[in-house]
Amino acid sequence: MPRRSIGERPMTDAERQARHRAARVAGAPVIRVRRQIDHRGRGRRWRDAVAELAELQAQYAAWLEALPDSLQDGTTADALRAICDLDLTDLQAIEPPRGFGRD
Repeated sequence: MPRRSIGERPMTDAERQARHRAARVAGAPVIRVRRQIDHRGRGRRWRDAVAELAELQAQYAAWLEALPDSLQDGTTADALRAICDLDLTDLQAIEPPRGFGRD
């Protein structure tokens, strides 16, 4: 997602560079924001995702049981039942391959 422009129109490359140089001359501190890197492997991410789905399914089942009787016939209850009826055992049984050179 691109950043919002500062002015009414996007800056040109020359304007952006001039602003950067002026900030360096003025002594403005350099603030660098780095994205957090996910160092987990694909297998670990798969297992974590399946565990998260199972946990969410349990939470949705608790939500369904806590619904009052007047809402048991509504669309919310239907959606919760559809989520609770999903069989995640096939996903939990899958062990992804380790990858090239790790077999």
